[in-house]
Amino acid sequence: MRIKFTLKTKIIFLVLSVVAIILIVTSLLISRSIAYEVKDSIGRQALSIARIIAHSPIVIEGLAGKRDIPEIQHYANDAKLMANVQFIVVLDMNGIRLSHPLPSLIGQHLVGGDELEALKGNEYLSEAVGTMGYSLRAFTPVYGPDGKQIGVVLVGILMKYVHDAVTKAQMILFLTMLIGMIIGILGALYLARDIKATLHGLEPEVIAKKLEERNVILQSVREAIIAIDISGRITLINEEGSRLLRFSGVTTDPLGRHITEFIPSTRLIEVVKTGNLELNQEVNFFGSSILVNNVPLVVDGIIVGAVATFRDKTEVKQLAEELTGVRDYVDALRAQSHEFMNQLHVILGLVQLENYDLLASYIHRIAGEHQAEVTYVGRRIRNPVIAGFILSKLSMAREKNITIKLHEDSFLPEVNNEEITHELVTIIGNLVENAFDSVLQNPKKEVELFINYNANLISIEVSDSGCGINPELGEHIYNFGVSTKSAQRGIGLHLVKLSLGRLNGNIDYVRKNGRTIFKVLIPYESVG
Repeated sequence: MRIKFTLKTKIIFLVLSVVAIILIVTSLLISRSIAYEVKDSIGRQALSIARIIAHSPIVIEGLAGKRDIPEIQHYANDAKLMANVQFIVVLDMNGIRLSHPLPSLIGQHLVGGDELEALKGNEYLSEAVGTMGYSLRAFTPVYGPDGKQIGVVLVGILMKYVHDAVTKAQMILFLTMLIGMIIGILGALYLARDIKATLHGLEPEVIAKKLEERNVILQSVREAIIAIDISGRITLINEEGSRLLRFSGVTTDPLGRHITEFIPSTRLIEVVKTGNLELNQEVNFFGSSILVNNVPLVVDGIIVGAVATFRDKTEVKQLAEELTGVRDYVDALRAQSHEFMNQLHVILGLVQLENYDLLASYIHRIAGEHQAEVTYVGRRIRNPVIAGFILSKLSMAREKNITIKLHEDSFLPEVNNEEITHELVTIIGNLVENAFDSVLQNPKKEVELFINYNANLISIEVSDSGCGINPELGEHIYNFGVSTKSAQRGIGLHLVKLSLGRLNGNIDYVRKNGRTIFKVLIPYESVG
């Protein structure tokens, strides 16, 4: 079975692999260079010490026979301690030691066999095994006042100390490499988490799937949709949009072409310039009456294009006639549809801009908010029709900048009677709509809905922060046409009263703590 790695795992593995390879290769190359440089530096230092000693009057006079061997030995030992080397040996032209850390070896021939070139006047470094062990040895000839070579100075550093110095330098390198690896690991983790957070935890294949789903949705809607960029060129068109253009005689691919080549009278260019919405504009399109919505595409406060939706007005009228009598459903669905279309327009704009990171963030946010809202309502309202209706009212409230809340203690079980469900929708819808109208002119726009089922009673409470009901109206508020608002109003509470009459329920209202509360009780079992 093929193992599937997450995007986070892939990023971490890739970054760590690159960092590790770079660090290892670099460290190996630098390590060799460091070993050479350290050894070379120690060798040059030993040669410098040997030159200084070779120019010492004590050594020159000692090799010329003007000073005793103990004086040379004493000087060499002092110089060895000051220079921090393991041994300094002064040789005559026969290779005989005149000084040595081990006094017993003075007067004996040098061990190692690498002094011959020095006796010929050459200065050099060598590695050899002598009486002190394997060492790095610096040879420098000594010349008398007449310029004639009279001996050799040997400065030795045991290879153990050379290797220790190399190892110490390399340890610093390896420590740096370790720190680099740790930084690489932390960087990989941060990068992976940051990218994952940018995508809101979505894997690339999930994002691709969501884009495909959005494309299917785009192609499935009945409205013709055409999007343009800031220069007026068409960047996106769905199947209905293509059909609309074909109806006007267009046979070429419109993508990338200027919108005015196909729709000369379009207002999209003006919408891009002004940023103003143009909703439900009726235009004549080759003899057909079309309703057009022109919406600017705004990303991070910048207009990047515009989207137009087209719908045959005749179809809209026919649909409205078919749905006459279900105003609450229409209003609720309109709110959700409008909210969804706005979101779809944003998605279209982000797809057009190929800003998939921002698209993923936007999709995740709206999906998360919607899912949380659906879950909250669904857990409390088990009837799917009523739950869906309440969700649509939440969308409508957002459009009107009203704060609406379904009380957390609400609970309504499944109602297996379509007639009761329809009546409940009428009651809840009109009470909530009435509350919306009440708070619209108030700075504080709050509505709360509470639904509960207990002891064979369905109780519904709708409270609002509005100005309340005129006391002079009293019980007349339930009569047809009675309203404190404009003409052609005063129907909602009358419909509520009629529905309650069919369900043997009752309604009352109170004014309490600056809020108007409508209370409804319905004997569910007696009618179910």
